Amino acid sequence: MAGLFSGFMVDTWFEASVVAVVAGTVGFFVMLRGATFAAHAIPQGAFTGAAGAALVGANSLVGVGTFSLLGVVAIARWGRRGRHDVVIALCLVTLLGVGSLFLSMSSQYAEQTFSLLFGEPLAVSSGDLVPTVLLGAVCIAVVVVLYRRLVLSSLAPELAAVQGIRPERVELWFLLSVGAATTLALPIVGALLVFSLMIGPPAAARFLTNRPAGAIAASGALALATVWASIVASFFSNWPIGFFVGSFAVVWYVFGRELVTWRQRRLRNGQRGMARRSGPSAVGLAR
Repeated sequence: MAGLFSGFMVDTWFEASVVAVVAGTVGFFVMLRGATFAAHAIPQGAFTGAAGAALVGANSLVGVGTFSLLGVVAIARWGRRGRHDVVIALCLVTLLGVGSLFLSMSSQYAEQTFSLLFGEPLAVSSGDLVPTVLLGAVCIAVVVVLYRRLVLSSLAPELAAVQGIRPERVELWFLLSVGAATTLALPIVGALLVFSLMIGPPAAARFLTNRPAGAIAASGALALATVWASIVASFFSNWPIGFFVGSFAVVWYVFGRELVTWRQRRLRNGQRGMARRSGPSAVGLAR
């Protein structure tokens, strides 16, 4: 048990915690705006960037950030002129194709390729901590600054237009925050499952409260619990952390759905009880 909090594991815990908070915060708006397809496509750009960085011997964060940015700009620019889902799909297949080309040209070990796809939190180095914290802070700052505009343009686009909010500009900055969150999360959970951290906890948080600020806090807390529990499970089982992140994401969602069902059933039972208690009185008054 002591090995969980010694040596390099301290870096893993710290970076994973930053990733969880950022992914949970950004993921709330992914759910609110119905942008789950984009949240799935952008990590493929991050994967391509990581593969390209490994090919040329560059820092993986630089490659991840560069290709995430390219994917974001392509989706934001071309999505305004055509069908949004088609543009995202085209970006997805293009990035996957380029990523597979980079991997075929690379001489890296299969384990390194596996970590790009499914994550390897134990490989996090102390040199990545400062860039991670800085990028995470920028990402959170963007969400804070755009909070009102993101909520309005997501829930009431007509009202947002009346107030002079430009949806295309909000969309660009939102996608940039998704790209930044992806860049942070890729080393931890991998390209194929990075979006599960931005979908599962936020989806469950929306069942817990209707208030946006409260849902963001709940989403961040659930994402943090997901990552912490996944690190522990991965450490002792030697299974990829992405498996546990995806599994816990489903667990949180099912828990949220069951909680809502229980509340609705309790409310209906309460209303029936009140109707039974008020029935005889109503009859007496009628007489």
